[in-house]
Amino acid sequence: MVKASIQTNNAPAAIGTYSQAVKVDSTVYLSGQIPLDPATMEIVGGGIEAQITRVFDNLNAVAKASGGSLKDVVKLNIFLTDMSNFPALNEIMAKYFTEPYPARAAIGVAALPKAAQVEMDAVLVLE
Repeated sequence: MVKASIQTNNAPAAIGTYSQAVKVDSTVYLSGQIPLDPATMEIVGGGIEAQITRVFDNLNAVAKASGGSLKDVVKLNIFLTDMSNFPALNEIMAKYFTEPYPARAAIGVAALPKAAQVEMDAVLVLE
């Protein structure tokens, strides 16, 4: 098994003891992304739509750094502090993914780091 850490300046730097992603053979495990602007390391303004969009952009940046893209996502985990934001999530997700869609879980949580309203992690399989 060959394990490599993935890092890019186009996504927020890790704010703890973890890698932005870890690649093992052709599988890439993307760490959870919250809606941090990578330039400022602050949560983006503009409400839940802006936060969801920023998270997808952050995931995409890490996916690209690994040699892939969001089209390679096979599993997506989504954490929301307010499940009433689920329709907005689905609407925005449709802008980033096409069929066959990744497997997905959407989980309601009490709180996320830095008071974010959304966090997502993903698994990619590269060809």
